[in-house]
Amino acid sequence: MATLLEIENLKTQFFTSAGTVKAVDGISYTVDEGETVALVGESGCGKSVSALSVLRLIPWPPGKIVGGHIEFDGVDLATLSEEEMR
Repeated sequence: MATLLEIENLKTQFFTSAGTVKAVDGISYTVDEGETVALVGESGCGKSVSALSVLRLIPWPPGKIVGGHIEFDGVDLATLSEEEMR
């Protein structure tokens, strides 16, 4: 099977007056065609921020993807314009 989604060392942080919050700190996983994946964890562990990061929907300020690589169907999502992401 071909890899459909590849997340490598994804890091998303929020910069607040109280300091930097490392909401997602280095997650990596792949999803192959036809595969179903679920993110499971405690409240506040970064599941929603991880999903929003993949879709590039983290609001700046205060949040920002500060590291990692997100590739969907062979395309680096960081290189796409907002229109291309839609």
